[in-house]
Amino acid sequence: MNGKNIIGSLYQTGDREFLKAADPSTGLLLEGEFSRANESLVESALALAVDAFQTYRFIDKDIKAAFLNAIADELNKVGEILVNRAAKESGLPLPRLQGELGRTTGQLRMFANLVSEGSWVDAIIDTALPDRQPQPKPDIRRMLVPVGPVVIFGASNFPLAFSVAGGDTASAFASGCPVIVKAHPAHLGTSAIVGQAIVKAVELCGIPKGVFSLLYDDGYAVGAGLVKHPLTKAVAFTGSFKGGMGLVQLANEREHPIPVFAEMGSINPVLFLPDALETSTSELAKKYAASITLGAGQFCTNPGLLLTIKSAALETFKAALAEAINVIPSSTMLTEGIANNYNKVSSEIEEEIGVSILASSTSENKELQNQSKAIIAEVNAVDFINNPKLQEEIFGPYSLLVVAEDINELEDVINVLKGQLTITLMAEQEELLHFNTLIAKLIDKTGRIILNGVPTGVEVCAAMQHGGPFPATNDSRFTSVGTTAIKRFVRPLAYQDWVHDLLPPELKNGNPLGILRTVNQKMTHE
Repeated sequence: MNGKNIIGSLYQTGDREFLKAADPSTGLLLEGEFSRANESLVESALALAVDAFQTYRFIDKDIKAAFLNAIADELNKVGEILVNRAAKESGLPLPRLQGELGRTTGQLRMFANLVSEGSWVDAIIDTALPDRQPQPKPDIRRMLVPVGPVVIFGASNFPLAFSVAGGDTASAFASGCPVIVKAHPAHLGTSAIVGQAIVKAVELCGIPKGVFSLLYDDGYAVGAGLVKHPLTKAVAFTGSFKGGMGLVQLANEREHPIPVFAEMGSINPVLFLPDALETSTSELAKKYAASITLGAGQFCTNPGLLLTIKSAALETFKAALAEAINVIPSSTMLTEGIANNYNKVSSEIEEEIGVSILASSTSENKELQNQSKAIIAEVNAVDFINNPKLQEEIFGPYSLLVVAEDINELEDVINVLKGQLTITLMAEQEELLHFNTLIAKLIDKTGRIILNGVPTGVEVCAAMQHGGPFPATNDSRFTSVGTTAIKRFVRPLAYQDWVHDLLPPELKNGNPLGILRTVNQKMTHE
């Protein structure tokens, strides 16, 4: 494990200061020293990235696909070492991280397949009509092209799948963009191991070395420097609202503003309609106790808000949910800072008007540090509507039950909700026909609407939408999961009356790549 910064696939030291990672469950420092990056390394990484871009953007799609597959292969070779280090740095259990490694390599292979097939470039051709009156029509051909160097910030809650070789990196590489990753300061060793795997893949596939860099810092200087640098063309971030909007502001203050794709979390409301609650009371309580506490509640899709209408079935549900939550043991949170913030904010909420505690974990592991106890709080709809503080995300195993007097009051609750990554509806099929207005309101508030499931667990597939209206993300048109995540790092380019032999193969007559294109408003492989 090499603790130097990776600059264009070469290992370099920055400042004389070195960083160390800690085990959040014990507070003990872990093996390895990691060189803090500086302004000089930021400059070098971006200069090399721009140079690499001039070649990498035009590399044959099959070579690019082989590169993505090679990264996945290299990660699998170091899989055991990688997940063990990630477990020590994050406090997450090994089975969870083994699954996350599979997700990470699966994403890489998914984008490799996308690139190899090739139709993702959305090629559109409108051929010339020289005899058209009163003016001839030119030949215009358009496709998506990469924007240039992309800066990616590693996330705290997914040390593999949203980090150095995670979905942001995979989609940026697939688009033809070089990547500069700012490692998360809690995952220094994990980042180093993954970075080394990418360097090996670069060498194996003959990719320009400047296509990948990895920088370490436990403050804000390096990240801010990367975002403000004039050679950076896009930014991807997963984390807090404050952090995401800080990056958006930096990007907008540049002489030439650039897009920031910030996924900033959400409270992921779950609506329990009366018939569903009546039919599956105990089952729903157990299902949601598990979802709320999964991964110590440190998922951006954690169900942090439970909405329902007062009923006899609700009282049974509350008793079953409390029983399930009470016996769930405490869990190690990702970092000391996250644990302290969870304990502080969840305690403060108890003091808000109308809020009471329905359930709380009774089992705390006193031998480990940074422990979180699951909490379910309760409030009536009127007090919830009148208190914006209750509508904010609490990152951890926490959920707030909001009880309305009737369906009209429940709709009033929905009206005050902000944008969400997910909204879940628990309902019997017959009920859905009677709540059209409510469902329409839900659709306007979210990027993914779920029926009779749980929001935790994001399927990595072409149809997935992991992004939603502000403040869940700053741009709800895009997703950070699934194949369309590639569209964050491209722009449309049209060629008008261009010399045919100089056109990209995606736009040439005869369709030499055999991709799906739109030709004269008809989708075809011709």
